Amino acid sequence: MARYGIGDETALGVQVSVLRAMAKRIGRDHTLALALWKTGVYEARMLATLVDEPAKVTLAQMDSWCRDFDTWALCDTACFSLWDRTPHAWTKVRAWAPRKEEFVRRAAFALIASLSVHDKKAPDAPFLRSLKLIERYATDERNFVRKAVNWALRSVGKRNAALHRNALDVAARLAESDNRAARWNGKDALRELSGPTVRRRLDRIAAKSAR
Repeated sequence: MARYGIGDETALGVQVSVLRAMAKRIGRDHTLALALWKTGVYEARMLATLVDEPAKVTLAQMDSWCRDFDTWALCDTACFSLWDRTPHAWTKVRAWAPRKEEFVRRAAFALIASLSVHDKKAPDAPFLRSLKLIERYATDERNFVRKAVNWALRSVGKRNAALHRNALDVAARLAESDNRAARWNGKDALRELSGPTVRRRLDRIAAKSAR
């Protein structure tokens, strides 16, 4: 776990695959999720993000859990497996991005990336607005924020052709920045978004939309 930047002070050593299997057997249970989170145990909290009910998650709960984050893994799993399915996701993107705490800000951009993947019916407008946040906070040099910003930029750029063009523009500007973190974010995103794999993906999306 330490190899991947995950502290083991409260961990039991249960593999994520085991937790996912447990979550599948348990099903969604909001009350259980709240109880699991209160234990403070790493795996219990991971399981909480997998079994909670998105419709019952509150704004206060999201803020409380977000303040408890001490690893990228917990942050990202909450965003990718639970919070991007709640009605509060974009509200928290806007609220958390300006925050100074490393994992709170990371959560904002992990949510953008997660919404890019999972919210298939969302219009382009919120993602276009998210690109402004990405460009604004791409200068944050902290490792866990920098990588989340990059993840968000690449994910938005792979959603469709229009967003791809806008994401490329942002990446190009960042690549010319005097700030080291912004420059890294821009160059790394340009490398992937300009590649043949993303081009083929966008062609498939366009073909599917045309049917």
